[in-house]
Amino acid sequence: MEGINKTSKIQFFFRPFSTHPDVQLVIFAAFLVMYLTSLSGNATIAIIVQVNHSLHTPMYFFLANLAVLEIFYTSSIAPLALANLVSMGKTSVSITGCGTQMFFFVFLGGADCVLLAVMAYDRFVAICYPLRYTLIMNWPLCVKLVAGSLVLGFLLSLPLTTLIFQLPFPSSNEIYHFYCDMPAVMHLACADTHVHETVLYIISFIVLSIPLSLISISYVFIVSAILGIRSAEGRHRAFSTCSSHVLVVLLQYGCTSFIYLSPRSSYSPEMGRIVSVVYTFITPILNPLIYSMRNKELKDALRKTLRKF
Repeated sequence: MEGINKTSKIQFFFRPFSTHPDVQLVIFAAFLVMYLTSLSGNATIAIIVQVNHSLHTPMYFFLANLAVLEIFYTSSIAPLALANLVSMGKTSVSITGCGTQMFFFVFLGGADCVLLAVMAYDRFVAICYPLRYTLIMNWPLCVKLVAGSLVLGFLLSLPLTTLIFQLPFPSSNEIYHFYCDMPAVMHLACADTHVHETVLYIISFIVLSIPLSLISISYVFIVSAILGIRSAEGRHRAFSTCSSHVLVVLLQYGCTSFIYLSPRSSYSPEMGRIVSVVYTFITPILNPLIYSMRNKELKDALRKTLRKF
């Protein structure tokens, strides 16, 4: 393996979306607008929840934490992707930098998925056990659930990142992606990655299927409880508080499952890169839009806050 150098000398480059500078600049502008929109939208939700005492409930506590997670999640990807677009793929990152980006991306993405399951449990308790809701969803439990989401994300990310970067890499690598994603980086390794791919698939399946199963079970009970509500207004209110969450879950889990659970034989690097744009740039924009447009309390709090300025 003559092409393999010391770890400190290994560099990664990212393949440009296009060989034409004008096209790259258009994509740069689109990514920048999406990134700034995501930052402002999620920051607005976090601030609105913080400054409005009427929103100091478990549901909005989880929503604010999801918004903060989305800010850091997108920020672990966007700056390097933007720099790479401007430089036409000439911006390099060291193996340490690539590993750090991968760690935080998987850590925050994993915590995001777990938190969505926590939010489904919150809606399950609120709709199926309304009289016991404040007793069950007390503040110490809410804090523990958010902290647990972060811990599980960390415990997912650390071994996966360590596993992948134990592989040998050439001194210069071009990643067919715009960030250090696990399948794209493993593809460059100078060794048999069959075991690593199998481990990644198994862990991804467990991490995605267990929370999604819990979300699905929660919503079976939620829909059953909603259909039992006699008041049409009550049913509409209950559905409106859940529909936003369902849309976000479908976007997050759908795109992530496509990337990490697709058979290796059917995986397309180009399609993977396009789908990754959806859940790294577009989904963080849609989350605040979906929740704000479909949630009357949040819209009222936003109007109330804007009037103060």
